Amino acid sequence: MAQQSFEHDTLMTGNGPVEMWFLGHGSLMLQYNDRIIQIDPYSSVADYAALPKADMVLITHQHGDHLDLNAIGKTRKSTTEIYCNALSAPKLPEAKVMKNGDVIMSGDIKIEAVPAYNIRHERSPGNPYHPKGEGNGYVLTLGDKRIYIAGDTENIPEMSKLKDIDVAFLPMNLPYTMTPEMVADAVRMIRPAILYPYHYGDTDTNLLLPLIDRSRTEIRIRKLQ
Repeated sequence: MAQQSFEHDTLMTGNGPVEMWFLGHGSLMLQYNDRIIQIDPYSSVADYAALPKADMVLITHQHGDHLDLNAIGKTRKSTTEIYCNALSAPKLPEAKVMKNGDVIMSGDIKIEAVPAYNIRHERSPGNPYHPKGEGNGYVLTLGDKRIYIAGDTENIPEMSKLKDIDVAFLPMNLPYTMTPEMVADAVRMIRPAILYPYHYGDTDTNLLLPLIDRSRTEIRIRKLQ
């Protein structure tokens, strides 16, 4: 990690800190109680051979910038737990498949798979970039904190069912995910204490600032293109 420069924040929980590294694109690395969690590891943003080996890998969906076998191969060890959506499973036969609504405990970490899909943005009429039911977002409960990693999604109605979210990572990579206005609508549904726009490509994150009630949600902009 010394030769790779990533922005880094710490979230305090009632059971120790969560260290968060913002690797880039849709890729995050968390450390909680000595466990390393890699989310959508992607070779274009980091040299995973130089990072700590993962105890857990979460894959949101099967697109190549989220399911990167080379990056997974470099971060995994013999005991690494891998969780993925069903369409990623053919490339990850050892993974545990989670569908929308599934809940799994891994030690003291609770993992909830939640919907992630497009309503408006399509490759062609009737062909959304991310069809409903295919991909996952994940809610991780770490100590007394709940972290929502949305995956590739728009501001879908199911977000209104998410409760007590302390940190939300919401994508803003056009045309595949949300506009700033969609992110603002998602924030009104989720009501997170902290928002990190992530996977935002060339979208200007400053466009969010006048759209969010910052007395209720703190916006933290980090390098996550």
